[in-house]
Amino acid sequence: MPIRTRPTTWRTLATAATAALTATLLTPAAADAAPRESRPVHSYADAIREAVWVDTGLDEDRDGRTDRVAVDIVRPREAARQGRKVPVIMDASPYYSCCGRGNESQTKTYDEHGDIVRMPLFYDNWFVPRGYAVVGVDLAGTSRSDGCVDVGGRSDIQSAKAVVDWLNGRAKAYSDRTGGERVRADWTDGSTGMIGKSWDGTIANGVAATGVKGLKTIVPIAAISTWYDYYFSQGAPLYDSGPDWLAGYVQTPEAREHCTEVARELVDGAPRTGDRTPLWTERDYVRTAKKVRASVFLVHGMQDLNVRMRHVGPWWDALGKNGVRRKIWLSQTGHVDPFDFRRAAWVSTLQRWFDHELKGIDNGIDREPVADIERAPDQWVTSTAWPPRGTSTATLRPARGAQDGVGTLGLRPDQGTTAFTDDPALDETDWATRIDTPTPEKAGFVTRPLTRDLRLAGSSRVTVAVTPSTPTAHLSAVLVDLGPDTIRDYAASGEGIVTLSERTCWGPSTEGDSSCYRETRAKTADVGHTVVSRGWADLGEHAGTGRGEPLVPGKRYTLTVDLAATDYVVPRGHRLALIVAGTDRGLIDPPADTPTLTLDLARTSARVPFVGGTAAFARATSGPPVTTARTAPDGVRPPAATARRVPGETR
Repeated sequence: MPIRTRPTTWRTLATAATAALTATLLTPAAADAAPRESRPVHSYADAIREAVWVDTGLDEDRDGRTDRVAVDIVRPREAARQGRKVPVIMDASPYYSCCGRGNESQTKTYDEHGDIVRMPLFYDNWFVPRGYAVVGVDLAGTSRSDGCVDVGGRSDIQSAKAVVDWLNGRAKAYSDRTGGERVRADWTDGSTGMIGKSWDGTIANGVAATGVKGLKTIVPIAAISTWYDYYFSQGAPLYDSGPDWLAGYVQTPEAREHCTEVARELVDGAPRTGDRTPLWTERDYVRTAKKVRASVFLVHGMQDLNVRMRHVGPWWDALGKNGVRRKIWLSQTGHVDPFDFRRAAWVSTLQRWFDHELKGIDNGIDREPVADIERAPDQWVTSTAWPPRGTSTATLRPARGAQDGVGTLGLRPDQGTTAFTDDPALDETDWATRIDTPTPEKAGFVTRPLTRDLRLAGSSRVTVAVTPSTPTAHLSAVLVDLGPDTIRDYAASGEGIVTLSERTCWGPSTEGDSSCYRETRAKTADVGHTVVSRGWADLGEHAGTGRGEPLVPGKRYTLTVDLAATDYVVPRGHRLALIVAGTDRGLIDPPADTPTLTLDLARTSARVPFVGGTAAFARATSGPPVTTARTAPDGVRPPAATARRVPGETR
């Protein structure tokens, strides 16, 4: 397999490191100069590799002793010899043995003494030479840890929080899973940053929401902010399984045997009705965002259909309300790590972020734009704030058009009704492709071709007044850009990337832990429309109580559907569409019945955040006529819901 090394190879890095260290030792002035970045002055090959077991204080597996979680550590030996304390970068994961991490599904490997040989991902290769310790925590009930997997609950979060406490001298750790000698983390200054994709990043969110001291920053990538929204969307089920299945997917055989009570609690506490129960309240980190002390660097794919963008808007807003320092990257990908869609920029930015937050280096990253947004494949723009200053909500109104079922979208309200019948065999691509044709499964409303670009940024809400014909009904609300474009093919197996054979290297390697990873490129698709944002709901949740109720056929109900956050520019010449329909195949499960729903146009609206607000929308939908964009291929079809998705899994 051909290997393409980075322009800066390890030999060059080692030479630079030696020169930098020599200069520091020989030139007193150099020691006084404020560094702009951490340098690779420590040996990765000679790093200390060790394991400890941290006592969580819980006995979730009910074996009569408190659970201990396995913590693997890689840290610079030179700092230890000199008595210099180092900060910690920590990834707490359930995937270190069962499923693997990253695009190449790496697992932990160990030597004959049980010490770590390969820590998955590039974090240790890159950051240990730069004076950080990298810590990999096996969540309770997984790999070499005691306890039970409770999918984002007390056991999951305490698994990682206890390690932060230990790093700050507030918890106990031992040299063995049972018995062993007491081990103290006297090599760290306690400053800890947590990072991870999907379930790992979710744990970072949850630990930050406890307010634990010593956690300075988190970097959640494609992470969950409230577990209810992973399984349901306002009562509408997103998957045909619950957290009990997910726990069984990652837990050890030992945990499976001893954690039957926890498994039963997961089943009983998460009914498939979509009701909000105490189990979901415990796993809602947005609810406790006011406790967050750590800064947050959030990364998410705007077309992530595993951990959906619904997890971004409320969490981001709650952090801002609490005054948390924030940074965000939003890509066009699905469930993909930034290391695999913007590698060089990601490594550089991540280093600068950790240098600033954990080492206190004044490198200016806190004064740079808050947001990076991928506008087209591999084309990025920035915003000094997100959503951008000047963004405000416009209330858009659906209206009847020349044909029944093919309406218009503008600022003026209309009277009358339109009806559609749920068809679980169809999805958002079917609806958008036939937007200009009356079809029975949707109600579509379209602006005229835009006379100028129109940027949406933030979360939209669609309020519908509908009369169902059956006791159960699900609703989908979708905003669509109608016009040709080339986008990342987020529904393909790589979710917007293609993995290549060439490799690039990010830090030094050892015989057992290579820093070289397969490169990727964008996988694109030519489309005739692009879904901008989506939302789904069970009409039985119309009262907003968190508990669904049977509908009375023939009675009108009003429901507001929350759409996911996004940042998207509808280009000049394209049209913006609002589609209201029933089941979105592959994205929500259908209701028990097949309802026909009658939409009251006068009481239906969409509140959409535009940069420039209502005035920007009015300008973009007025003026001299613009030629309608040419017809192009269909949009990206959402993946079929035949397989259970797992947070952290790349399709």
